[in-house]
Amino acid sequence: MILYHGTNTEIAQIDLMQCRPFKDFGRAFYLSEIRSQADEVAHSRTIFFGGTPMVHQFEFDETILQSGELKVKRFEGYTREWANFIFLNRNATTPEAMHDYDVVYGPIANDRVGLQIRRFQDKAIDIDQFVAALEYMRGITFQYAFCTQKAIQTLQRL
Repeated sequence: MILYHGTNTEIAQIDLMQCRPFKDFGRAFYLSEIRSQADEVAHSRTIFFGGTPMVHQFEFDETILQSGELKVKRFEGYTREWANFIFLNRNATTPEAMHDYDVVYGPIANDRVGLQIRRFQDKAIDIDQFVAALEYMRGITFQYAFCTQKAIQTLQRL
């Protein structure tokens, strides 16, 4: 399969330490199967941080996800478990991984995650409302988070 990463800078080599911590699935290199989604991310990053929008393409043998070679966590939809996982990673107190998965696959949360986390922490919403509030406004789309160097080594740049 081909996966895409939208950004505002050239990536000579994937370096997890350059990836931002406290994201949905933790510090990771995030990719999408949808080229237009990566284009949008690249454009947004350029607006906020400058640079040039670019989309990097990688080939990934998805059979690795079932081979047992990597520790994989899959979320097939918007669930309480998915929302709690995002809460854990977004609300971490240190940038270290809050889990030991090599790859995490699951839905993208909406752009207002921080606001929803505060509402959930303040008990203004319950877990089911939290799940619903995190649903991506444009419909469900999925992301791959490559969380370890071992996982990143399975990506082949095109």
